[in-house]
Amino acid sequence: MKEQIHNRSIADIARGGRRRLLLLFLLVLWGSPTLHGQDGLVGVLQSIEQNNSTLKALREQADAQKAGNKTGIYLPGPEVAMDYFRGSPAAVGNRTDISVKQTFDIATVMNIKNRVADRQNEMLDWQFRAHRTAILQEAALAGIEIIYYNQLKMALAGRLHQAETLAAGYAKRLAAGDASILEYNKAQFNLAAVQGEIDRVEVERDAMIAELQRLNGGIALVPDDDTYGSNDSLPADFDVWFAEIAAGHPAIAYAQAEVALGKQNITLNKMQNWPAVSIGFVSENVVGQRYQGISFGLSVPLWENKNRVRQAAVAVRAAESRQADVGLQLHSRLRTAFFRAQGLRNIADDYRKARTSLSNTELLKKALDTGELSLLAYMVEMELYYTALQQTLTAERDYRKALIELRSIEW
Repeated sequence: MKEQIHNRSIADIARGGRRRLLLLFLLVLWGSPTLHGQDGLVGVLQSIEQNNSTLKALREQADAQKAGNKTGIYLPGPEVAMDYFRGSPAAVGNRTDISVKQTFDIATVMNIKNRVADRQNEMLDWQFRAHRTAILQEAALAGIEIIYYNQLKMALAGRLHQAETLAAGYAKRLAAGDASILEYNKAQFNLAAVQGEIDRVEVERDAMIAELQRLNGGIALVPDDDTYGSNDSLPADFDVWFAEIAAGHPAIAYAQAEVALGKQNITLNKMQNWPAVSIGFVSENVVGQRYQGISFGLSVPLWENKNRVRQAAVAVRAAESRQADVGLQLHSRLRTAFFRAQGLRNIADDYRKARTSLSNTELLKKALDTGELSLLAYMVEMELYYTALQQTLTAERDYRKALIELRSIEW
């Protein structure tokens, strides 16, 4: 695949990775192919890939640079010249010279120039793919945040219902003389606090929706998903997984192509020290005489290519150092992301199990209604419960974000 990438267009690369990307997201984030209209995950990512203004500009820029890389690699145009001389004395007549000349590079030089251009275009493809991955990763992270806020809204909706019921009950009890003004005020304050938290979540969710709209070229997208799915999709063994996918990472592939380009430049610069050949037709016409024949020329580059081979060799060594550094940095970064995601998954699982086994909201409400628990104690207990719920949701969100950072290498 790596050897063929330069023959593929930007659009081919985008289409080639789309199915894999969308399948990955369906498994990791949603866990089900069910979509909520056009605002589901598939629609969101396809829309952003199509409408993102940065990607549009990068596509056009890459296409322009590709066209530029393919210029200047062909034969120069033929040279046509005509000289006219007036004779003196007039008796000798006038003289006309006509020549047509074509300069040729050695065939191997032309072939190397074309391969250099192909390698440069390959690097542009990898560069575009890196930008595309970064933008889609940004969109994925915004989508995770929206799911998180949708989950919080659902949790807070239940809490709001309880707070409203509690506030209304204490208003009746206050009117009947069965509750104090302090208890009434606590119930009202609890309701206001819950409503304030809901408003805060709405603001944060709207900000993430605005971020998706920005990434979508200003076109609104409003995902309404509230689950990530059940597929964790963490590699079983990091080193095995990294060895399988590292070569296809845009940063590593770009560095490899840069080294290959440098080596081809060394070959090209050596060959450009070879003479260039020109062949042409020459005609000389004077009164009563005409001379016609073939011209042959040889251009020897004595000075203009001085130090180019040396400079190209130094550039290759620098590219090889960058390639080694890119591989090292990527391995280290992804290894950290892998173990971080693994740890966050365990934390999320622990929170989920603890919240499920220790949930006692119904018992607390019965204790409050029967007078076994004061209003203040009830509110404290419910605050603890919802804090634990929010921590569970936060841990799950953080795990999914770490998973995206890890898995985006495969896009």
